[in-house]
Amino acid sequence: MYTPPAFREDDLALLLPIMRAPRLAILACHGPDGVPSLSHLPLLTDGRVVVGHLARANPQLAALRAAARAIAVFSGAEGYVSPSAYASKREHGKVVPTWNYEAVHAEGPVEIVDDPDRLRAIVAELTDHHERSRADAWAVGDAPEPFIQAQLKGIAGVVLTVERLTGKRKLSQNRSAQDQEGVRAQAAPELRAAMERH
Repeated sequence: MYTPPAFREDDLALLLPIMRAPRLAILACHGPDGVPSLSHLPLLTDGRVVVGHLARANPQLAALRAAARAIAVFSGAEGYVSPSAYASKREHGKVVPTWNYEAVHAEGPVEIVDDPDRLRAIVAELTDHHERSRADAWAVGDAPEPFIQAQLKGIAGVVLTVERLTGKRKLSQNRSAQDQEGVRAQAAPELRAAMERH
């Protein structure tokens, strides 16, 4: 990921909420014939380890075993920035459209988890993370055990140990205070909040 100094973010306290947000991430690795192999997956991380699972029928499973390394891509707030948002448009007109966004890449060796107990723990952790805010939270143990065991046979766990974390928060930091205020005024609530956290 291209990270000019103005947009590079290394503060884990700012990156971890992006990585733990309830969004699909992308898991990428080298694939056959040099074409990257990608899957959109719910992933969970503490910043040191990224965990998830994918279907055993997913061809990426073989690619992950062969590559032994992967990158998990997490996206945060994002949105189009119109030149009309900039105060400088009215001053000199030398402005162009852009896109503001947050992204984090976590790279490292990847382990495929086939052990049923470890796999169940991964599924339970992911489920608990996404269910915890619900009043009627569902847990893996709520389903019949034979059913859960059958479901686990159809998936494999993925554990990526983070060796390199690259964060980018492109939130108009390279613009004047007046231009930044104009972007915040036109931004969707999530992007506005991200800009205010900067």
